[in-house]
Amino acid sequence: MTDPLLFEKNGHIVTLTMNRPESRNPLGEPEDAANYQAAATRINMDRDVRCVVLTGAGSAFSAGGNVKAMKEQDGNFSGPGVRIADGYREGIHQIVRAIWGIQVPVIAAVNGPAIGLGNDVACMCDTRIASAKAKFGVTFLKIGLVPGDGGAWLLPKIIGMARASELFFTGDVIDATTAAQWGLVSKVVEHDELLVEAYKLAERMCVQPPDVLRMTKRLMRTGMTNSFDTVMDMSASYQALAHHTDDHMEALDAFFEKRPPSYSGK
Repeated sequence: MTDPLLFEKNGHIVTLTMNRPESRNPLGEPEDAANYQAAATRINMDRDVRCVVLTGAGSAFSAGGNVKAMKEQDGNFSGPGVRIADGYREGIHQIVRAIWGIQVPVIAAVNGPAIGLGNDVACMCDTRIASAKAKFGVTFLKIGLVPGDGGAWLLPKIIGMARASELFFTGDVIDATTAAQWGLVSKVVEHDELLVEAYKLAERMCVQPPDVLRMTKRLMRTGMTNSFDTVMDMSASYQALAHHTDDHMEALDAFFEKRPPSYSGK
């Protein structure tokens, strides 16, 4: 059986590849929640990992949920409403929570359409680079559903309420150039250069002090849901920890000695 989520580690970078190319990488199959949770835990527990690249196999990043299963009212989409709600909480929501909970920077290398849940998954990443062939859409209303996978909370924070509302309420799909203009992706590159560019960005992140890199991500995530005072207090605590790391002293030594630093994660 083909692994639906490929995990590959090279140096400090882990590449996660959604791997159902024949059906455009749908998400929400019974095994997906456990697979993504296991991958996230493996990454978080490995202090040698400093960055993750998430992409899709084949022509799509992810076409979203399994519309065929919805039509047939199969799997998580069968039974009474209470059961379906539990299916979301225990299934699809665990996928996006796993990606959201990865402690190191996550780069979405969007190689093709990212639609519905696929768009939400891309948004759970810290930044997004798009192939010129990528497309983005939150087309839930077009199949009679609400945006139920976290995008209603996150997309307005990324591109603003007006543009997020336009995408949600119309179901329109935008191309990579528009996505860049709207701030949904940071860069559009030629399709064949997508992973090369993603890894270049990952390498630039990987040269930072690894523990401070993780703390910085946590500070930024905390800032999305907490007050200024909370973030300032947390910043003081993290800064005190950072001052006592070997990597901080290495950074200072490298600065004064005018050489590249070499961080040990201590």
